[in-house]
Amino acid sequence: MEPSYSIFAQFEDYPYGAWKFKEGFDLSKINTVQLIDRTHDQGRVGDSLKAWYYYVDDVPHLRVVLEFCEGERYYKYSGWKRTFTQHLLYDVPLNKAKIEKIHDIFSDVIKTWYESHLRRDRDFLIKHLKKNYERGETFTQ
Repeated sequence: MEPSYSIFAQFEDYPYGAWKFKEGFDLSKINTVQLIDRTHDQGRVGDSLKAWYYYVDDVPHLRVVLEFCEGERYYKYSGWKRTFTQHLLYDVPLNKAKIEKIHDIFSDVIKTWYESHLRRDRDFLIKHLKKNYERGETFTQ
């Protein structure tokens, strides 16, 4: 998870004990939270569930995407780069965000993501995303 717990949390008994926010930590400074799959199995490096807020005409919006690596490619002048694709899970003005809807989406996507690990079949997750969610942007990194 990013940001890492070490940035915002102070544990009394790590990792399962009680914790509290660090003194002086300003939650408003965090605009992106992401859960990243660092498993090297089946090319999953960099697959992530990301949530962030952004502004359109001074109105805050919430966007949630699942981003996955589609592979690597060599570019003559910049070297090896990974190609990432995003699938848009949720995007609404913040005042219209419904926690129940977000919970339903997370439940659907995280269960499918986990099941794809159990099946050792990454395509299970990708097919689910393509079938049920709008494709977002594609970029290299």
